Amino acid sequence: MSYSDSDSSSGVGDYKNFRQISRERLLYEMLRSAKVKDSKSTWKVLIMDKVTVKIMSYSCKMADITAEGVSLVEDIYRRRQPLPSMDAIYFIQPTKENVIMFLSDMSGRTPLYKKAFVYFSSPISRELVAHIKKDSSVLPRVGALSEMNLEYLAIDSQGFITDNEKALEDLFGDEENTRKGDTCLNVMAIHVATVFASLREFPFVRYWAAKSLDPMTMTTFRDLIPTKLAAGIWNCLVKCKSIPNFPQKETCELLILDRSIDQIAPVIHEWTYDAMCHDLLNMEGNKYVHEVPSKTGGPPEKKEVLLEEHDPIWLELRHAHIADASERLHEKMTNFVSKNKAAQLQHGSRDGVELSTRELQKMVQSLPQYSEQIDKLSLHVEIAGKVNRIIRDQGLRELGQLEQDLVFGDAGMKYEASRENKLRLLMILAAIYPEKFEGEKGLNLMKLAKLLPEDMNAVNNMRLLAPSSDSKKSSAGAFSLKFDMHKKKRAARNDRSGEQKTWQLSRFYPIIEELVEKLSKGELSKDDYPCMNDPSPTFHGTSQAASIHEAPVAHSMRSRRTSTWARPQGSDDGYSSDPVLRHASSDFKKMGKRIFVFIVGGATRSELRVCHKLTGKLNREVVLGSTSLDDPPEFITKLKLLAHELSLDDLQI
Repeated sequence: MSYSDSDSSSGVGDYKNFRQISRERLLYEMLRSAKVKDSKSTWKVLIMDKVTVKIMSYSCKMADITAEGVSLVEDIYRRRQPLPSMDAIYFIQPTKENVIMFLSDMSGRTPLYKKAFVYFSSPISRELVAHIKKDSSVLPRVGALSEMNLEYLAIDSQGFITDNEKALEDLFGDEENTRKGDTCLNVMAIHVATVFASLREFPFVRYWAAKSLDPMTMTTFRDLIPTKLAAGIWNCLVKCKSIPNFPQKETCELLILDRSIDQIAPVIHEWTYDAMCHDLLNMEGNKYVHEVPSKTGGPPEKKEVLLEEHDPIWLELRHAHIADASERLHEKMTNFVSKNKAAQLQHGSRDGVELSTRELQKMVQSLPQYSEQIDKLSLHVEIAGKVNRIIRDQGLRELGQLEQDLVFGDAGMKYEASRENKLRLLMILAAIYPEKFEGEKGLNLMKLAKLLPEDMNAVNNMRLLAPSSDSKKSSAGAFSLKFDMHKKKRAARNDRSGEQKTWQLSRFYPIIEELVEKLSKGELSKDDYPCMNDPSPTFHGTSQAASIHEAPVAHSMRSRRTSTWARPQGSDDGYSSDPVLRHASSDFKKMGKRIFVFIVGGATRSELRVCHKLTGKLNREVVLGSTSLDDPPEFITKLKLLAHELSLDDLQI
């Protein structure tokens, strides 16, 4: 299956979301097309490196790969058994080491495989192509030599990461290393550009511009991160114009930011089911480990489950407020019992007594009709129960209220917290009142809070993420850290007008929500967020803005069935179920032009949630990209590394 503009561009044909396109390109454009006409060999070997195996695993399941005729998946750097009767597909990065390994496999009298179909994850240099062509014994055995331009991890239907886990350290570290920083940004630019090459999208490239306080202030490397990345991506996109069916005119918008745009979002408690699970349950990625009754009657067995989009309950509830998710899980259990005769018989002995969700769960598990569907429901009841117990035991509701009051300039209370929560609270304070954490004042404050030295590092390093206009503010007339209600407060957020808040603690919103809405309306400042494309003067007026922002009146129909669990919710505060799911219908009508937001230095689950929310609100698919997706413990660990040489093992909190 070859990809045309109509297949992948957001403006034409049946609409497919970001992750669907990535998956279909890997399965159909690469695996399915890798075959020789009239070949009797039906099974193939897939050979990947450590980067491409991640790319594949985030987009496709093993069953998908097997269905395309792959019987064996191999690591290019491991010793492999010769299979001279089988064809091989190489999905590899275009590095010299990989090319040498490939040539070693296929050269000489006894190649490892019959035919090789080679697909590079990003553009390959002319030097390496010439190196391949030099080997006359290999060329007749090459069935394809192609650039897939797919070097990102599709972590969500509307999210990707470039897997630059050390980006925060390399780019925002205390000692600026321009060479290391430039290398990091160059690699990042290639990865981001492959997103647009893969989707056949050509963006208007907007970026957060560096701002100096005055002409005498020198702009630092950190100030220029979005500018430098925008230039790197632009250079890559210009080369993409030679790709077949790549658009020659702009089809979407890209906004490049860095983590300093919003220092609060990575540390404040986000109250959605998804964020709470990852923040409080010590999950490894999306993997949750729980105990299930033994089938042999022995002690409980440990079972691993993945909380991902294939789970319809997770898909429905992940962006719901934890209180809403808990209520809806109880409702699902109650509905199941009311529709099940055997359950009603058990329930009959307790007429008039309302059962708890836990009691309903035990009742359902004892039924002979206990199915995979109820297994999933029972799992989420257990997870939500565990999260709610932690919230209660740690007093997180009170902490959450204080956090949001601080952010909106309303704080006026004292709070006793655990070491980790105290640290997060002080980090929020440092983001809002950086002048209060300068020198001796900051040290005394952190000693008063009884922070450990590595925790003090995290608070001190917030200054490295402060935009230059914030980091040099005068401390004259500053706010008192006693939270005196009679003093003037400084708000890091303003309440959003016209938005009804259904749930307590859903007041906070990430900065990107405002930026994306302004971008979509054509109201984003051209001075603060200039455009790399150097478009015609009409870009600064309404005519160009209208053409790029026009969107069909019809709702978007992403290619996803509404789950059988879903029920409509009236709230559009982003804490109810996926807005696009709630508006979904079966006719797959087109959406407006895509909006991409890329954040250097790590994105948060609240920002990913906002992209889903805005997709339904703006009728334009909003895709979030970043160097990594960080939960608060991961972000704090990375922040501690910015200014000190410490071991990651010593810094887990």
